Amino acid sequence: MVRAAVLSEQGKPLHVTEIVLPEPGPGQVRVRVAATGVCHSDLSLANGTLRQPVPAVLGHEGAGVVVSVGDGVTRVAPGDHVLLNWAPACRECWFCASGEPYLCERAADAAGVPHATLADGTPLYPGLGTGAFAEETIVPERGAVKIPADVPLAQAAVLGCAVLTGAGAVFNTAAVTAGQAVAVVGVGGIGLSVLQAARIVGADPIIALDVHEAKAELALAQGATHFVVSDDKAPKAVRALTGGRGADVAFECVGHPAAIRTAWSSSRRGGQVVVVGVGSAKAMVEFSALELYWFGRTLTGCLFGSTDPDVDVPRLLELVGSGQLDVGGLVTSTTDLDGIEAAFEDMRAGRGGRTLVRLD
Repeated sequence: MVRAAVLSEQGKPLHVTEIVLPEPGPGQVRVRVAATGVCHSDLSLANGTLRQPVPAVLGHEGAGVVVSVGDGVTRVAPGDHVLLNWAPACRECWFCASGEPYLCERAADAAGVPHATLADGTPLYPGLGTGAFAEETIVPERGAVKIPADVPLAQAAVLGCAVLTGAGAVFNTAAVTAGQAVAVVGVGGIGLSVLQAARIVGADPIIALDVHEAKAELALAQGATHFVVSDDKAPKAVRALTGGRGADVAFECVGHPAAIRTAWSSSRRGGQVVVVGVGSAKAMVEFSALELYWFGRTLTGCLFGSTDPDVDVPRLLELVGSGQLDVGGLVTSTTDLDGIEAAFEDMRAGRGGRTLVRLD
C-alpha cells in the first residue's frame, strides 16, 4: 500500500488515500517518487477540461528512484534515478519513424490502462500514463528516463514537463536565434521556462505578458527584459518595445483564446506565433481570412516542446550543470500530497510559478 492523491470524479477535489500497486509486469517499471511538479494540465484533467478515465492518480511531472522492474526491461535497473516521461514514444509508428516522437500515436496508451487499485479493488488509472501524485507509481519502460544520480531529484522533476515543453518550444519548435524579439504570454511554470530559454539563446528584447501584474518580478528574474500587463493595450506596448513592428516570435503559454489573440497581435508581420498552452476543445479562436493573408504570420501548435526526452533531457541537464538554466527558479512553493488542492487554487488565481510536491 502507498499513499496517493486520487481523483474520484472530474470536477471534484482530490483526496489522499492508500492505493495498491502490483509488481511491475513485462516492460514496466516501479518508481518511488521523490518530487512532482503541479502542472496546469493536472488541473485541466481534474476539472474536466481534458478527458481522463476515473478514478485516477494524477501528476505527470515527476522524478524518483527505480524500485523494481518487470521482465524484459533493459533501459533502467533498481536504484537508478529517473525522470518520468508522460509521452513515451513507441519508436515504431509513422511519426516516430519520421523524426517526430512528440507526436507518437501510441504515447498516450498507458493513460487508458489501470495501473493500480483502490483498497476495495476498484481499478485506478494513471493520469497522463504517469500517476505521479503518489509515493510510488508504475510506468512503461520508456516512461522512465535515466538521469545521473548526482542530479537532485527535486530539481529534475520540473524538467519532465515545464522545462521540456517551455525550453523545447524555444529551442526546437521556434528555433529562436540571438537578437530576435520574443513575447511570452502567460508567466506560469512553462512561461518561465520559455523566458529562461529565450535568455539562453540571446533573444532581445524578451517581453513577458501576464494578466497578473504581481508576476512582473518573477518574470524579470527569469529572463524577461520587460513586463507588460496582458490586456487589450498589450500588443501596442509590445510593438513600442520592438521598433513598432512586434515580436519576431510570440509564445502563448495559457491555452485561452484571449491569450492566443494577444500573442497573435503582439507578433510582427511575418512573425511566428507558437501556441504552447493546453486549451479546451470548446474554446474557439477566430481569425479573419484577410488577417491570415495580410500579416503573413505562422501559427504553430507546440506539443511537449517538440522534444525527444532521451535526447533533450541530457542537453537540458548540461545547461543546468553550467548554471545557464535555473530549474530551482521555476519553483515558487513546495507542499506535500495534502497540499495539491491548494496548489490548484494558486493556479486558478494566477499566483506564483511551479508548486513542487515533495514525497521524499
